[in-house]
Amino acid sequence: MRPLRTLIRDVRVFDGFRTIPRADVLIDGDRISGPGFAGPDLLIDGTGRTLLPGLIDAHTHTFDGSLAHALTYGVTTELDMFCLPSNLARQRKLAERDDVADLRSAGVLATAPGGHPTAVMTAMAATMEEPSDAVGRFDTIEDPSQAGEFVAARLAEGSDYLKIVIDDGSLSGTSPTPTIGRELATALVDAARAVGLRTVAHVATARDTAIALDAGIDGLAHVWSDKVPGDPDNAELVHRAATQGVFVISTLVYIESLGGTDTPRSANAEYVANALHRAGVPLLAGTDANPYAPLHGDGLHRELELLTRAGLTPPQALTATTSAPARHFGLPDRGRIAPGLRADLVLVEGDPTRDITATREIAAIWRRGERLSRTPMG
Repeated sequence: MRPLRTLIRDVRVFDGFRTIPRADVLIDGDRISGPGFAGPDLLIDGTGRTLLPGLIDAHTHTFDGSLAHALTYGVTTELDMFCLPSNLARQRKLAERDDVADLRSAGVLATAPGGHPTAVMTAMAATMEEPSDAVGRFDTIEDPSQAGEFVAARLAEGSDYLKIVIDDGSLSGTSPTPTIGRELATALVDAARAVGLRTVAHVATARDTAIALDAGIDGLAHVWSDKVPGDPDNAELVHRAATQGVFVISTLVYIESLGGTDTPRSANAEYVANALHRAGVPLLAGTDANPYAPLHGDGLHRELELLTRAGLTPPQALTATTSAPARHFGLPDRGRIAPGLRADLVLVEGDPTRDITATREIAAIWRRGERLSRTPMG
């Protein structure tokens, strides 16, 4: 049977980089078609609407139900930052379906024995009558000589990139927490790079960030948020990140979830995000979504709002959740609207290139060309 062809006519298009005021877009099977099409099976009026690439959340923690919930909010791909092997195998199997978001994952992160997120996982397990395999024990690392073996184990488990935890607990009030230092972080980055894995560092403070940059990390999984605006450490780290070509996953909504929008930590985080953006450091929209807060899917729309509050224009915020994460995580088949790419698409009412809150007004969602039968509004 020939795949269904859907024509979205006279729609505003944000293609991942720029806005096209009016265009026709054809979904042909699981792909976006090129020009010269005729005879669509289904016609959708795009007047007054905007077509976006499927949204990408660049920092999540995926559990049962996460991927389905994310897709109803237009998140067609999640980049998971910690998933135990049995849970990862289950989530990857789920992600083969077209009614849930697609998935890439770090698998087991690299942390010191007793280091973050050991306390978080222990607390989660304590709330369950029968702790899930998703919150069980996991490998840790404490010596640079173990780096090659640790990375090889992650590669064998199917990790798509390596996440390294550099966090002594000082900002969360759990200090001293065992953490990975400069020598071990460097060994892990080198071992990952030798087998073609990107590296992302969990950091919370300026000190953590300096260690990650010294190690040659590819990206940061959070903005640091312990330095007040005007502190010279901010300028130095921003300059280093820009010079080294590092990308930064923002997670402003996660920091907001810890205490609120107008706390000193949130204000510091927004200041750092703005400084990084002005310096040309690529910002990727990520939420740190988990089973509690922020919520999968919904949290990403709030992240976009916070990015605009931090100084990005709406189109720049949209880039941060479409083409930017696709490029920095090696996903060339998505994050843009162009012929031949996956038909991961979100149609919204209004114009989010002017008002970012319009991303919430979802009219239709496609994942690999299959239209989702449900949205947050019904």
